[in-house]
Amino acid sequence: MNVSVVLFTSDLRLHDHPPLTAALAGAREVVPLFVRDPRCTAPARLAFLADCLRDLDAGLRERGGRLVVRSGDPVEEVARIVAETGAGAVHMAADVSGFAQRREERLRQALGARLHVHDAVNAAVAPGAVLPAGSDHFAVFTPYYRHWSRTPLRHPLAAPRTVRVPEGVASEPLPAGEGTGGETAGRARLAAWLRTGVNAYEERHDDLAGDATSKLSAHLHFGTLSPVELVHLVRTVPGPGAEAFRRQVAWRDFHRQVLAARPDAAHADYRTKHDRWRTGADARDDIEAWRAGRTGYPVVDAAMRQLLHEGWMHNRGRLLAASFLTKTLYIDWRVGAAHFMSLLVDADVANNQLNWQWTAGTGTDSRPNRVLNPVTQAKRYDPEGVYVRRWVPELAGVEGPLVHEPWRLRGAVADYPGPIVDLADGLARFRRARGLD
Repeated sequence: MNVSVVLFTSDLRLHDHPPLTAALAGAREVVPLFVRDPRCTAPARLAFLADCLRDLDAGLRERGGRLVVRSGDPVEEVARIVAETGAGAVHMAADVSGFAQRREERLRQALGARLHVHDAVNAAVAPGAVLPAGSDHFAVFTPYYRHWSRTPLRHPLAAPRTVRVPEGVASEPLPAGEGTGGETAGRARLAAWLRTGVNAYEERHDDLAGDATSKLSAHLHFGTLSPVELVHLVRTVPGPGAEAFRRQVAWRDFHRQVLAARPDAAHADYRTKHDRWRTGADARDDIEAWRAGRTGYPVVDAAMRQLLHEGWMHNRGRLLAASFLTKTLYIDWRVGAAHFMSLLVDADVANNQLNWQWTAGTGTDSRPNRVLNPVTQAKRYDPEGVYVRRWVPELAGVEGPLVHEPWRLRGAVADYPGPIVDLADGLARFRRARGLD
């Protein structure tokens, strides 16, 4: 075979890339193709994506190749490249969202046997690789994790030495980048994390002020790091920190296998509680206060302002912000999920939507009616108030634990709102709505 095509999607790397390895083994020349999706308008993700594409192109050029970038419908652009080059095969990674599954089906209809889809590229353990008896996916994490931990992983593949691209294949200009994304940056961050961060992960990953998480989520989302290679490397590190981190990688794979089996869970309740979420003017006002970080609950506001400023949020902050919106304000989880998707650099459909469902009690949580108290949680995970003062400057002068309950101060704090809801009232409303009283 003279020419193959590799369709890059959420796998923007050269190391451990099964589709690229297979394409190079089966053809003399390869077209590394990325098709830009015009539906993606989130500024933070577009900036990170630009970095990823530029870094991928640079890596290919070091090996004699280049990245071909097109815009439009991916199926139409792949078909166009196949017609231009006479390619005999198209290789790509399997993915789990409804959009990805429809894209694969359309490509299969257009290409037939020329399409080769590779598993375990965007996940350490591919969806469907481990299954419970009588079901197409695990609905509970703990038994899934036991099977996941025992599943042998394929060996990571080396990056190619040479990539030859056919002459004359047109490409759009690469977008300007800022240097924070891409495989080079991702591998450097991973190496530093394994040296200095992972050992303390179990005891520090919920520390809001310490910011001791890996910050690898965006690299996993865009595929600049291989989940397979990541787990192999982490397994060489002894201790509870590495084990706790592996568990988080397993959660990512767990959500992917749920969404692969139930793609409608991206927008419909996985396990409905027949909620009649609040609507109307009062609810809209509460939503806007939540989005702006003006709820009057400092830890929630700090988390929401971090999201607005950085396009990222600490995982504990995500849980607290989501619980407050869905359980305390009793607002539909889809409202929060859409807001996160519009701003997060690492906004992955499986992780984002199913974590929101978990918190709202409509997903895979075995305790669907749990409510996280933002004051109690703040005192536990930000005991000195450092995280709150970092993101809510109106409270910078409040000393001690009262920074988490500024309404208890004798004088009002200038420019900071009072609570938009009483926690007891919110809890009572939620319990009535769920028929718990």
